[in-house]
Amino acid sequence: MRNKDYRFSKSIRLSFWKAAMAAAGIAALFLPCYTPFTSTGNNMFSVSLNGQEVGRVESKAVAEEILRDARREVARQSEELVFLDADLEVTGQEVLYGLVDTKEDVRNAMMEVLKGSVRPSMQQAFTVKINDFTVNLGSLTDVLTLLQAPIDKYDTTGDYKVSLTEDADREINALTARVESESVTKEKLKEEEAPLYPETGIFSTFTTIYREEEGTEYLDMEDYNIGLISMEFGDTVEVVETYMSTALLSDLSAAIEEVTKEQETNKIYEVQSGDTLSEISEQNGLSMEELIAMNPTIENENSMIRVGDEIIITVPEPELSVNRVEELYIEEYYDAPIEYVPNDEWYTTQTKTLQQPSAGYRRIVALVNYRNNEETGREIIMEDVVMEAVPKIVERGTKIPPTYIKPISGGRFTSGFGRRKRPTKGASTYHKGVDWSTPVGTAVMASSGGTVVKAGWGTGYGNVVYIQHADGRQTRYGHLSKILVSVGQHVSQGQKIALSGNTGVSTGPHLHFEILINGVQVNPLNYLN
Repeated sequence: MRNKDYRFSKSIRLSFWKAAMAAAGIAALFLPCYTPFTSTGNNMFSVSLNGQEVGRVESKAVAEEILRDARREVARQSEELVFLDADLEVTGQEVLYGLVDTKEDVRNAMMEVLKGSVRPSMQQAFTVKINDFTVNLGSLTDVLTLLQAPIDKYDTTGDYKVSLTEDADREINALTARVESESVTKEKLKEEEAPLYPETGIFSTFTTIYREEEGTEYLDMEDYNIGLISMEFGDTVEVVETYMSTALLSDLSAAIEEVTKEQETNKIYEVQSGDTLSEISEQNGLSMEELIAMNPTIENENSMIRVGDEIIITVPEPELSVNRVEELYIEEYYDAPIEYVPNDEWYTTQTKTLQQPSAGYRRIVALVNYRNNEETGREIIMEDVVMEAVPKIVERGTKIPPTYIKPISGGRFTSGFGRRKRPTKGASTYHKGVDWSTPVGTAVMASSGGTVVKAGWGTGYGNVVYIQHADGRQTRYGHLSKILVSVGQHVSQGQKIALSGNTGVSTGPHLHFEILINGVQVNPLNYLN
């Protein structure tokens, strides 16, 4: 009985294994989603897109093919140009049996990831660069409208138009802007149709005689092109084609306002003959306080300025400036140029008016150059003088005046020129010189060559030295501990004349230094080299 049971059990086990093998064979035939084991290396691949797992496939090539299909489908579903972040990662492994996903399932999973990775919509755009200023617009029409706005501000007839031409010298697709006149184009066509027989010989002679007899007493406006002659941009304009997010594009009306509105811009003004600080500030719409604040070298409204000095001013100017030339008929009072009579015995700082000027009156036709609203120059092409101007005649010296140097080496600047709080009893509230704190016994040198006119005690100054200079100026050195020169002695620039000290009305060891012009103290710092 026991042997019979054993045989039956063995028979059942054999039947089970036969059935299992049969089932495996059937599965291999009818279930293609199972990959049979082969000894060829990695045969199943896990796929991740942008860090998210999207399925398993049989090869890396299949994963890349599915990604291309998914990208195309996502792009097809969008009406705008789409940029997608797609970081595909495929990891292989070798398995005996492995279940892979269908291509459709993997593609759908990839599409969901890509839709969440779409970058902001991109479109064709144009970047307009004006010096360091840039603005982004969505079409060439908007670009032309933007650039036309500053032109229309000055062109009331609508004759001047902006055009864009490709810059052949640039590797990238760049355009340059030009301003063209329709009337100039027509004039060129007229020139090409000029008469075959110009005025020559006897005809030319008659015309010349007629014009000479006519003179310049009367200006016939028909002979001149009164009005706008030419226009061009005063700044470099570049237009570059690009692609960018719609969020980066500027509103056209806001861009026009930004380009055309006037903004305060720092400029350098060179001092001309006859200029004063008050006139410069007034002409440029600045208060005296604003002008002084912009120029550290100007201490106050009484500071001296010289021809050729450069002063910072602010002028209103838009981002895109326009240069233009207008031919104008002008009736005006005018001044004749100043006439100078040289005097070799005088310094250049010495002048004398020999004749007072008187304005004249004239009618002119002039080519006037403008940058925006500011006149930058003019050329008179016809002049009719009604009343001759009388010039101002000035005699002036030709000799270079002496220079002035700091009278001590080193020292700490402790008090400037002008109003101050009284530093000690007996001192003045208006400081007529400058002070440098320095130890007693420091060498004091002549600021400029000259003749000693005082060397001794002075009220308030203590021990003091006065030196008269060849240009009429005088220097004073106060609070000295020892004087090394005498009255009448001639000293040269840089010569040791005394030792610093603490005599007179003094707050401590220092040198007090003054410069006087026509007997009046001025700020020495404006004259020291």
